[in-house]
Amino acid sequence: MSYIDYLKDMKFIQGQDRFQTSLFPVSLDSAIDQDNEVRLIDMFVDSLDLKPLGFDVDFVDNGRPAYHPKDLLKLYMYGYMNKVRSSRDLEKETKRNIEMIWLLKGLSPDHNTINNFRKNNPKAIKKVFRSTVEIARNFDLIGGLLLAGDGTKLRAQNSKKNNYNQKKLDRHLKYIDEKLEEYTSKLAEADGDDKNEIEGKINQQKQRKAGYKQLEEQLKQTGEKQISTSDPDSKQLIIRGVITEVAYNVQSTVDSKHKIPIDYEVTNQNDAAAMGNMARRAKSIIKHNRFSMLFDKGYHSGKELSKVQMLGIDTHVAIPSVPKTSQAPNPEYNVENFTYNHTSDSYTCPQGKTLRSNQKWYNSPNYHFKQYKTKACQSCLARSECSLAKNGKIIQRSEYQDAVEKNKENILANPAIYKRRQALVEHPFGTIKRQWGFDHIMTKKTKARASADVGFIFIAYNLRRILTLIDKKDLIAYLRAFMPLFFAYKIEFALGRLQEKLMRNLIRKIRIIPFFRQAIIDNYKIRIMSDFNPGF
Repeated sequence: MSYIDYLKDMKFIQGQDRFQTSLFPVSLDSAIDQDNEVRLIDMFVDSLDLKPLGFDVDFVDNGRPAYHPKDLLKLYMYGYMNKVRSSRDLEKETKRNIEMIWLLKGLSPDHNTINNFRKNNPKAIKKVFRSTVEIARNFDLIGGLLLAGDGTKLRAQNSKKNNYNQKKLDRHLKYIDEKLEEYTSKLAEADGDDKNEIEGKINQQKQRKAGYKQLEEQLKQTGEKQISTSDPDSKQLIIRGVITEVAYNVQSTVDSKHKIPIDYEVTNQNDAAAMGNMARRAKSIIKHNRFSMLFDKGYHSGKELSKVQMLGIDTHVAIPSVPKTSQAPNPEYNVENFTYNHTSDSYTCPQGKTLRSNQKWYNSPNYHFKQYKTKACQSCLARSECSLAKNGKIIQRSEYQDAVEKNKENILANPAIYKRRQALVEHPFGTIKRQWGFDHIMTKKTKARASADVGFIFIAYNLRRILTLIDKKDLIAYLRAFMPLFFAYKIEFALGRLQEKLMRNLIRKIRIIPFFRQAIIDNYKIRIMSDFNPGF
């Protein structure tokens, strides 16, 4: 570089010389700002007692030491909060990211260790998520009066090509049979190299056929309607309209006060059967049932509405439109315009005629129902406007109809409440899928592993949301209030174990009759317990 070029470069901000030694040594801690969120991650994890949460913290003394679950939990939480989910990418970050190096104190687990931690701890990870909900509750960020529920599909690590149902298998088997027939006819006329080539193709098709037959047998044995070969628990689900994807359906319940998720569940089914369990878990988390729940029409099911209302929770579930096949020629004679009388268990039509039941319950796949009809239909002047059925109007009343009507009353009485649903529950999903790009499941094979991935996503979302809503200083003070109590217990326990171990080693070196040796140990245990627990 010429002197003139050097002078030109001096006009710009210059970095430090990489080979310049420092007079005063700089610690790794000084490189991390005091208000950096990585310090909050560190404090949050250190405030948790991992063993009751379900993490394995007991390891054998022999062999190479394991990484502490706290370090791996910190690694994942930092990664997900910074849009890094891959175990291989996380491994790279431990070697080049100064915040990660500070957080793990220079540790660098390999990607297999990182991946195994996530796939082996789905239940414990969910309990960590619940800890974030408790922090939000402590800072009064959870209202507990209005909750919204919804589901979103996250693509599984399984292509549509590797998802099969009976119809698809029949199509493949038919194609193979046609090809085998074609190759067999060619084989009769072939000779030499051509014959060997055709025989190879025949064997190849037979192997494919055997594989499809094995999948067909699996469908029959399990009773499932479809099977996925890469991720067995994933299913082909409807995304919207007629568009489908092999995915998992992530159900989430969000509190209205600050749009904070209080619960999540990974399923491989559509929304229709999810509402009851979501409400039950919400009641357990909120600790009361004095709240209302909002859901879209995909959740509208008499059975599920009944479950939720039996918990004492008000439902506001969108009412799906009546199919054209169930509508009367004149909409004024649709079933919703017939009046039901609970006392007489009968319906009254717009013409004033009474439809009665024979009190017999009929079965349908998902519920039982009664039928209501009247002979007056035969001579009614409005029959052509009411029903085109040969025997006149027949009304079916489900065993869950009271719950359906109660929900309708709630919707009509409070139309403004339901209008808030989309703005509440779509907020987390929009952030997770659009802003963060988490539109697929990272893990493979089993719903439990998918749940671990989703758990870290919601942990990251809640912590981000909490950091946005409250002052960092307040959160630090909250976490510090828990850490001394936790560490005091741990230190006392560790000291007790250490002293006991030292005494055992000392006694082993002294030649004492075994009976007296054990008596000394037992006496020492009592003294140690009384030191740490005055009430012992």
